[in-house]
Amino acid sequence: MKRTTIKRTLGITALLCASLLSGCGGKPAPEANAAITATPAPAQATEETKMNVIVNGKTCTAVLEANESARAFAERLPLSVNMTELNGNEKYCRLRERLPSNDSQPKEIHTGDLMLYGGDCVVLFYKDFSTSYSYTRLGRIENPSGLAETLGADDVPIAFTK
Repeated sequence: MKRTTIKRTLGITALLCASLLSGCGGKPAPEANAAITATPAPAQATEETKMNVIVNGKTCTAVLEANESARAFAERLPLSVNMTELNGNEKYCRLRERLPSNDSQPKEIHTGDLMLYGGDCVVLFYKDFSTSYSYTRLGRIENPSGLAETLGADDVPIAFTK
């Protein structure tokens, strides 16, 4: 009698374990009234992610990157600096305080790119070219046409504002 009871108990236990385990893993069955969710669209530029770049009385709009460096830069706005000409393709200025950085090598620089070099140097590029240097992307000018002419060939005062 004991043997039959043990076999029965083991059989019931095995059956319960099997039914419990069958509910684990896999995708749950869709509910009849479940809402359909769509993949969210890419984030659009908002007033919080934009800033003005004012050069020689002309205002350009720049879109900031969604990263810690760009947020730290935006916290320092408004910022008026004298940007130094370099290599016929960029203007740069050194900041008093370092910003957080996450450098990568973009390989290609595009007109209107706003980058951070070495954690304390803001660079605004006004010509396209290839590079082997590493930067942290801060943002980009929305419509960079005419940027080279606006910046000119010499050092230039620039204001960054919200």
